[in-house]
Amino acid sequence: MAESGSVCCGSTNQKMIAADEALRIVLSVAQRLPPVTVPLHHALGKVLAQDVLAPDPLPPYPASIKDGYAVVASDGPGEYPVIAESRAGNDAVGVKVTPGTVAYVTTGGPIPDGADAVVQVEDTERVKATSVDSKRVRILVQTSKGVDIRPVGCDIQKDAVVLKSGERIGASEVGLLATVGVTMVKVQPTPTIAVLSSGDELVEPTTGSLSCGQIRDSNRAMLLAAATQQQCNVLDLGIVGDDEEKLERVLDSAFCSGINIILTSGGVSMGDKDFVKPLLEKKGTVHFNKVCMKPGKPLTFAEIYLNQAENAPVNKVLAFGLPGNPVSCLVCFHLFVVPTIRHLAGWPNPHLLRVQARIQQPIKTDRVRPEFHRATIRWEVNDGSGNPGFVAESTGHQMSSRLLSMKSANALLELPPTGSVITAGSSVSAIVISDLSGSILSKAALSSDSSSNTTQCNRVSNETTGDGSQDAQFKVAILTVSDTVASGAGPDRSGPRAVSVVNSSSEKLGGAKVVATGVVSDDVGKIKEVLQRWCDMDKMDLILTLGGTGFTPRDVTPEATKELIEKETPGLPYVMMQESLKVTPFAMLSRFAAGIRGTTLIINMPGNPNAVAECMEALLPALKHALKQIKGDKREKHPRHVPHQQATPLDTWERSHKLASAATGAAIEPTCSCSH
Repeated sequence: MAESGSVCCGSTNQKMIAADEALRIVLSVAQRLPPVTVPLHHALGKVLAQDVLAPDPLPPYPASIKDGYAVVASDGPGEYPVIAESRAGNDAVGVKVTPGTVAYVTTGGPIPDGADAVVQVEDTERVKATSVDSKRVRILVQTSKGVDIRPVGCDIQKDAVVLKSGERIGASEVGLLATVGVTMVKVQPTPTIAVLSSGDELVEPTTGSLSCGQIRDSNRAMLLAAATQQQCNVLDLGIVGDDEEKLERVLDSAFCSGINIILTSGGVSMGDKDFVKPLLEKKGTVHFNKVCMKPGKPLTFAEIYLNQAENAPVNKVLAFGLPGNPVSCLVCFHLFVVPTIRHLAGWPNPHLLRVQARIQQPIKTDRVRPEFHRATIRWEVNDGSGNPGFVAESTGHQMSSRLLSMKSANALLELPPTGSVITAGSSVSAIVISDLSGSILSKAALSSDSSSNTTQCNRVSNETTGDGSQDAQFKVAILTVSDTVASGAGPDRSGPRAVSVVNSSSEKLGGAKVVATGVVSDDVGKIKEVLQRWCDMDKMDLILTLGGTGFTPRDVTPEATKELIEKETPGLPYVMMQESLKVTPFAMLSRFAAGIRGTTLIINMPGNPNAVAECMEALLPALKHALKQIKGDKREKHPRHVPHQQATPLDTWERSHKLASAATGAAIEPTCSCSH
């Protein structure tokens, strides 16, 4: 936020507190609420207040990983009698598998005593029974001890800490708690919040026809919804007119109702009917009443003590006097109340997420107060700098009474008080105030994302450039293949570099443009899934894969590619190898593959960002030519191609003679090598 300490804002030379200092004060005053124990189904979203240990191992018995037959591994392939069936439950209790016998088991079923491996059903054949009671099966493969068996405690060891105090409980955590038998959970509670609107001009939203000077109360409904969204219990105190005695009675009643936070909107400015601030001063300690920020200048924060008895635990209410303008009210809620809620509820880090975003249009800053500019941010493959990142689009006119400026806003841009214009493309800090998954995506991104839920689970994000794929002569997709990047353990450096190289060479490539990118782990199945979708469904013209072309066991990109391509293009890997060998002899360890599937050209490239640029540079002279030919443009010939009817006839012997004599004479330029 703004810089710390008291600052001067405005011509009145009144001292105000900076926004970050105001938040520091609020969080220093707020105290974590005492833990409570709740039923498991009420724990979602809460912060755990104790470590949770596993009372028993998981699985508690050796369990089968697959449907198949529990066997003695040393028996090997052959025909065996099926002596029992062990399904999930206790069907095979007391059964013992001895050499020369097998037992049928289902996934998750207990392994009978004596068995030391499981052979999956797919590797067996049922033998026609000679009698009703006898069942026999033919084992077709040799297995080894422990195959397809989950040992006791392989998932969770007895007494292992499965969840730690301070962790926030989501759906998976609820599942873990149920797994270890915890049905009552000790958690940090979320606060109870009371909401009050003040002002003679306010009427209920249900009012059909407004009289002169009346407005419907939007702040109260908005704040109640915002507090509920933070999983807080809420208390609606209604509307109180500009009546000091009545307002005091309502506040006193609220303070004694067991609330932790009270939010008032309006009545905190300098008017003669603004009673909220004086009443808060009367009831407790006001820590600040003006903040140097835009919007939200008249924000007031107070601490109300309810129990001053000696040696008694202090019971207090945190009071926020929010501005009456709707935008100012909601901005202050996000910046100050949300971190307070999180702090009371035990979050280790209560602060809102900040990211850097490049603005899409120039923005004029205030010359006195730091501004929290409402905007919509979204992730783009190219944020305007050639690299992936967030871009921010202003929600329009920023007047503090204009609630429309909060519509669809998912971020507040932190703009310094310079009085100058921040140019489009500049990077600014953005405070995230809502779920980014609802932010606007380009059409290509939406269509790609919705086409394969499975791919999405493998961390393939089909984001697009702002231009979309409609304007591209050739659509290019870039797939980074890396366990490290796919798991989130490291950044993707190759993908952004490839995007930059392709888009900057768009003209040389005949109008090619990157319209989709993705990241998958080094897994043949996952690589094939993405490549096949991009080829067959999204009809990409060119796919570049980055990484997975080395000698390690996990380098499988060429294998995945070769299983899909219908025509190989050996010249492309040859050219890339020649170029890379100029830089390092280790280039010979790269196993590039390239080929055509349908109308899509797939090229494997190394994972090194610099190598990507080198390979693209080597391929540029021919790629445009190749892409047009794949599309069926037979008119697209090599720049030095000579039409047949204009070519001088030349038989094989004459050509050989001329090439042989070229060593002593002028060099003879080879004719076109394209197919025609």
